[in-house]
Amino acid sequence: GLSALAILLAAVAIIALSTMFVVDQRQNAIVFRFGEVVSLKKEPGLYFKIPFLENVRYFDVRILTIDTPEPQLFLTSEKKNVQVDLFVKWRISDVRQYYASIVGGGGGETQAATRLLQTVNDGLREQFSRRTVHDVVSGERDKIMELMRKKANEDANKIGAEVIDVRLKRVDLPPEVSGSVYQRME
Repeated sequence: GLSALAILLAAVAIIALSTMFVVDQRQNAIVFRFGEVVSLKKEPGLYFKIPFLENVRYFDVRILTIDTPEPQLFLTSEKKNVQVDLFVKWRISDVRQYYASIVGGGGGETQAATRLLQTVNDGLREQFSRRTVHDVVSGERDKIMELMRKKANEDANKIGAEVIDVRLKRVDLPPEVSGSVYQRME
């Protein structure tokens, strides 16, 4: 009697709970059935899925930051090294495309970040090689940042992402270079 009813109610409750999932405003969710994309949930709320047949994957759609742990070295047109400390602000703009190009290939957020940072670094290498130390340290910094944002954003769009900002926090001469510059100034 009673214990059989309790077991049945528990089983029904477990199945009912496994049909529901919640999407909050910071994320989008993709519903898969046997590995195929069935639907994309962009609006926050409570949704239902078929238990055991469908599974849900969440994607953070907030603005994410890629910060370089070490300053990167770039050569200027005078073949002088400059150290650049930078960060990139980006977010997933098209979850379905992002999934297809990054996650579907076995990657994740770090792979997307690595790819975007690579694009920015390649672009900076090219931009810096055309400019003097003075240009990159003071004169054309804003122009370089905007060019990098556009270039990185074009690449990001291919993977369902968007680059909002590329910032050169610091552009310094390495200690050995700045020493030689000071000696010449004296």
